[in-house]
Amino acid sequence: MAVGAALLLPMLWWPMQLGGASGQSQQVPFLGGGSQSAHAWQRFHIRYYPMTLLFIAFEMEMMFMYPWAVVYVETGIKALAEMGMFLSILGVGIVYAWREGVFRWQ
Repeated sequence: MAVGAALLLPMLWWPMQLGGASGQSQQVPFLGGGSQSAHAWQRFHIRYYPMTLLFIAFEMEMMFMYPWAVVYVETGIKALAEMGMFLSILGVGIVYAWREGVFRWQ
């Protein structure tokens, strides 16, 4: 009980010593020194979503390539053919995204 009291009492005492926020500027959350320009739950423009999906596809590619590199030595040419097929499908996805204008920023 003594240990619990020794841990609890400073947690109750410390906020009383600090005092409360005295002004509006002290009540605003601090992030990088700037003031908030928009609400945290603002909506993003739809043009960011295709680029985000493409990014996730390439993150998944890297997630598959690391284990593939480990088993490539054991399986040989079969693993190379499978990774070639996987990368070619991703390449088709990039060409499609390029033609649709995902990489154009206006």
